[in-house]
Amino acid sequence: MGFVSGLLGIIGFTIGIPIGLLIGYFLFIYYEPRNVKDPIIRPLYEFDSNSLFDIYPDIPMWVKHPDYNRIDWVNKFLSYMWPYLDKAICGTIRSATKPIFAEYIGKYLISSIDFKTLSLGTLPPLFHGMKIHETNENELVFEPAVRWAGNPDITLVLKVLSLQISLQLLDVQVSLAPRIVLKPLMPTFPCFSNITVSLLHKPDIDFGLKLLGVDLMAIPGLYRFVQETIKKQIVRLYHWPQFYEIPILDGPAGGMKKPVGILHVKVVRAVKLLKMDFMGASDPYVKLSLSGERLPAKKTTIKMKNLNPVWNEEFKLTVKDLQAQVLQLHVYDWEKVGTHDKLGMQIVSLRSLTPYETKEFTLDLIKNLNLNDPHNKKRRGQLVVEMTYKPFREDNLRFSGPLELNDRQSSAGPNLADFFSSGLLLVVVKEAKDVEGKHHTNPYALIVFRGEEKRTKPIRKTRNPCWNEEFQFLLEEPPLKEKIHIDIISKRFGIGFRPKEPLGYVDINLADAVSNGRINEKYHLINSKNGILSVEIRWKVI
Repeated sequence: MGFVSGLLGIIGFTIGIPIGLLIGYFLFIYYEPRNVKDPIIRPLYEFDSNSLFDIYPDIPMWVKHPDYNRIDWVNKFLSYMWPYLDKAICGTIRSATKPIFAEYIGKYLISSIDFKTLSLGTLPPLFHGMKIHETNENELVFEPAVRWAGNPDITLVLKVLSLQISLQLLDVQVSLAPRIVLKPLMPTFPCFSNITVSLLHKPDIDFGLKLLGVDLMAIPGLYRFVQETIKKQIVRLYHWPQFYEIPILDGPAGGMKKPVGILHVKVVRAVKLLKMDFMGASDPYVKLSLSGERLPAKKTTIKMKNLNPVWNEEFKLTVKDLQAQVLQLHVYDWEKVGTHDKLGMQIVSLRSLTPYETKEFTLDLIKNLNLNDPHNKKRRGQLVVEMTYKPFREDNLRFSGPLELNDRQSSAGPNLADFFSSGLLLVVVKEAKDVEGKHHTNPYALIVFRGEEKRTKPIRKTRNPCWNEEFQFLLEEPPLKEKIHIDIISKRFGIGFRPKEPLGYVDINLADAVSNGRINEKYHLINSKNGILSVEIRWKVI
């Protein structure tokens, strides 16, 4: 009897499971309910407290959080534009997936892959609010709350031999909170260089997926597995601090390039220069600069009446693009009166340099860079220079707080001495707010450091000037115990009394910039009622 009962149990289990699945399929999947009624829409004040708790997750963010702004105009704009956006997005999807599908045709017995239907439906996404963040960086940060309960009709058909396999995606519901950053901001349309997108929370995604007309999401266990797999992949790729970056502008229009190193140039000598003076000699000097820089060119001393001058003078230039920039060398004959005659010129590409390796160049001087100019065939002498490129250290040694120099050297070991080498101090004067003079308000910033003065351009008739100008100071040692002084001054245009009027000043301690590599702060101006100055300071170690 035990054997018979066990055999009957196995037969019952074998037959009962398929029959149960078949009955469940017809009851819950095949036959759709016909008594579905439209939901009743009521205002919130008619709900009791228990009902409000039930619908709390569906309340828009601008209702629950005061820092979220209501943006119904965006939803109205999307509702009008959605039919056109639907066609544009679907067209982009088709063109983007064609090469991907083409890679699989001919493999795994697949003869064709194509969309039978591709539509995002008639329901656009809804923005339930948007939060705008104000930062000290040159960027715009906003966080929209997006929900999409769409009715897309997306059917993909795979043809394997003579069999057509259809995969349909429908009833998509998505809820996510992205952080969108537009940076850096610039005065070139569309006024930002990149878009970065990241997710602040795990997204909620729900959808239906039919294979040959059968809803796969109704299979027990498969629904949860697919949900968790999709969430894990999205979180791994795009959850903050991971992000997806979309470049908008390239090249010089993409924003100001940051310095990457220092070029050490030694102008050694020149040989057999042209005779330009009446007495058969020349008074040569050399001007040198890097391409793409607006800074004034550096100059050697003038060697009077000398066709074979020896300078042995060293200069330091800031490099921003090692692959694209060139060193421009121009040799002139100094004149006491009138313009200086050009003896010749030459350029050296920085890409030919090896970091930390000194290389000597003997350059044949030419008149200009036009290879077809017959004047370039004339011998104009040679110029000898030595060049060394030293890149900035990306992993600079940082300190946790202000310590005495002797204490640092005694406690940190021999590698600490490398930190106290030469470097570049970058000062970016961004903008000022609420500065006002008694007689005129045409403000500019005057930067004073180690007796050297640099200034921004004055801006006429404004209390909120925006400069965004960068200034560089090459230093032999880090300014651990020094301050930089910045004056905001108003300049009178035209004739009148009080040509200059102080609007406030600030002294900034540079220890934090050296320790952290960068500071970006807003400072209240001294001797100003409400004035605020925004400054960014970076320290780059060579």
